[in-house]
This record gives sequence, structure tokens and C-alpha cells, in this order.
Amino acid sequence: MKLPQINLKNLINSKKKIALLIIIIAVLGFGGWKLFAKKEQAPSYQTAIAEKGMLVTSISGSGSISSGNSTKITTKASGTVKTVYVKNGDTVTKDDKIAELTLDDYALARQSNAYIAYLDAVEAVKTAQKAKTDADIAMWTARQAIFDTQEEQEDKNNGDPNPDTHEDYTDSEKVVVDKAVDQAHEAFTIAELKYKNADAEISNSKIKVTAAWQDYQEVSATITAPADGVVSSLTLSPEMVIESTTSTSSTSTSNASSNATVTAQQIGVIYNLDAQFQATLNLTESDIVKVKAGQKATLTLDAFEDKTFTGQVLAVDATGSVSSGVTSYPVTILLDKTTENIYPNMAVEATIIVDTIDDVILVPSTAIQTANGTTTVRILKDGQPTSATVTVAGNNDSQTAISSGLNDGDTIVTGVANTSAGTNTSKSQTTTSVFGGSSMQFGGGPGR
Repeated sequence: MKLPQINLKNLINSKKKIALLIIIIAVLGFGGWKLFAKKEQAPSYQTAIAEKGMLVTSISGSGSISSGNSTKITTKASGTVKTVYVKNGDTVTKDDKIAELTLDDYALARQSNAYIAYLDAVEAVKTAQKAKTDADIAMWTARQAIFDTQEEQEDKNNGDPNPDTHEDYTDSEKVVVDKAVDQAHEAFTIAELKYKNADAEISNSKIKVTAAWQDYQEVSATITAPADGVVSSLTLSPEMVIESTTSTSSTSTSNASSNATVTAQQIGVIYNLDAQFQATLNLTESDIVKVKAGQKATLTLDAFEDKTFTGQVLAVDATGSVSSGVTSYPVTILLDKTTENIYPNMAVEATIIVDTIDDVILVPSTAIQTANGTTTVRILKDGQPTSATVTVAGNNDSQTAISSGLNDGDTIVTGVANTSAGTNTSKSQTTTSVFGGSSMQFGGGPGR
């Protein structure tokens, strides 16, 4: 039997080709694995775009429409009607005289108490203002004490003699020097906190002055119009006797009795022909100190889907009420004119704008980093984050306003995840203010 002839040269060349192919496949596979592994380990940055705009700080609350186009004329005074200045159908403006009473002894006592409470409230404002001045002086005195005690501490640490004894510091004297530095810092911290809280105390005191003056007017012999409009349902006539109406209470504030609260009596109504409606909200202790008359507000009503109403704070009731241990304070908002058929007791959700900072760079608050008293933000350039020192002008629940250190359009790092390569970028949404004028930035949250 004849064996087939084998070409040894071709066999060798074939084996070389197979070996080369195996090597190429191995190299490509290893390179691909390395590339894939590197890509998997590359950090993924969550980012947002820094944008110029207005930082809006607001508080929210719920309530209801408290009045339609009418305002009640009320009084807490008691006595005999002396003069009636208007009649039904007359047009009046706010604070016009409606009637004059001759107060009875009980009303005179309550009026005296109300005026004393008003004077006390005025004095409380002066006390709060003085407390701020005192805190300012104490803060600077404590700051100087820090410098002085630190200077003596440095002398002690440098081995200098005690300036009082002209000898080396004893161990007990060293302890006294170090403790003096700590006490100076502690005194400064306390004074600084009092100074920062002083404005809130002053604001709260001024609100109480307004409330006390309103209480005084409610028991005054002169009844005035609470709003502009047309008088209706007026029940007063000369020589009519108005008796006080009281209800038992353990939280009386402005009457002669310690356990009875005088309730306001309705003596008429003023209809507002311009049909401006009012809403009443209940706010917490922490929010009420930020609210004052004239602040703008936006409101939504369940009865009008996809519609936003505007208005402004009309009045703040600083007396408040306590329920289940929680104190709430009513705030009245006057809605801007509208043609919608709004009715009393409709549910309302309102947002009151308490502060705005315009012409600043806005970034998500998650992008802010603070260490050793320095505030920084990481800017993403060419795929790499670099730290930038910034100056913060203010913040709200989600955004921080930057006055220096960033530029409009910078890509800001808000977070890092080691999942996959790439970046997720979000952009602040610019929405036009419902009040007109400058646009307001409400978006700019962390990258998704």
C-alpha cells in the first residue's frame, strides 16, 4: 500500500498561520477587555448647567377663600351709639368713619388695657433694637478679646515671660491663658448668634405692634370702614345700645376679664365693587416671622385646574392660636382682580415670595462643598472636574445663588457614580414670573 505524499513545507506554513491567528485573536481580546474594563471603571459625573437668574425664596401654606367681594364691619366696643356717619348705599374708603360710640365702663377698661398692650408692644420693639445694638457691641468686644488672649497665648508658647510677673509662666498660669482663649471664642459665638437672631426678634416685635394697634382700634369708640366699597346691611342708629358679647376662654388677650374673650359683633357689610377676593392661610411660628404685608403671592384653587392666581399679603395676625400644642398664625392674602367665579370657603394652596436675589448664578445646592470656611464648586472641563472657590449670596430649598467664582453656562458637578462612563447633565428651567418683569429660576436640580 502506497502512503500519500505529504508536503512538509506547506504543513509548516499552515501551522505558522494558525499560530499567528491565535496570537492576533488573543491580543485583540486582551486589548478589548482592558478597554472595556477601563471604560467600566471611569467615573460618571452627574452635572447641571450654571445659569444666571433670580433666586426666589418662598414659603407655602394652605387655607381657604375667606371672603368674596364683601368685608364685614365689626366692633368689639360696647356702649351707646352717639353718631352714625353713613347710611346703606354710601360709598366709603378704608378708614372712613362709620359711627361714634359713647363707651360704657367695661369698654373703657378694655380700651385702656388695649392701649397699654400697644405701648408695651412699642417698647418691645425698642428693647429688641437695643438688644441688637448690645449684641453687636458684645460681638466686637469678644472679637477683641480673642485677639488679646491669642497674643498672650503666643507669647506663652514662644517662651516669653509673663508680662504681669516678668517671670516664666507657671503651669497653672499656662492653663489660665489657654482657657481665656477658649472663653473668648465662646463669648464671641454667643454674641454673634444673638446678633444674627436680632433682626427676627425686631421683625416679630413690629408685627406684634401692628396686631396690638388693631386690637386697640377694635375696642375704640370710633368705628371705621375696614375696606373700600359700598355700605350695606348697616344696623346702627343713634341711641342704640351695643352690648359686649363674650365667650369663656382660658387664653384671653385683650379684655378686662381674665377668663372671657370679647367677640367682634358684625354691624354691617362693605361690598367691594372691584370684586377682589381674600384668602386666609395658617402658617407656623418659623414661617410667620418671614411674612409681611405687601409681599407677592401665587395661589391655586382646586376648582380652577391649571390656573394660577396672583395677589399680595394684606395682613398678618401675630396673635395666633394654639391647637393640640401647635401654634398657627393666620395670614390674609388679597387676590388681584379676576373675572373667575370664586366663592367663599374654596380650598387654596398659596406660595408667598419672602425674598428674591437677582442677577446671580444659580446652581443646585448639591453642588456646594464647604470645608475650613471655604465654599467651592467643581466645574467639569474636558471631562475632568476642577475645584473653584465661590461666594454664596443665598439659597432656598433646592438652589444656591453664587455672586462670584462661576460663569453663566459652566458645567457643574453635582454628584459622582462609578457605574459607567459618561455624564448626565440637567439644565435649570427658566420660567417667566407671573408678576411680570425679570424671569425667575425655579429649576436647576441635581442631574438625573
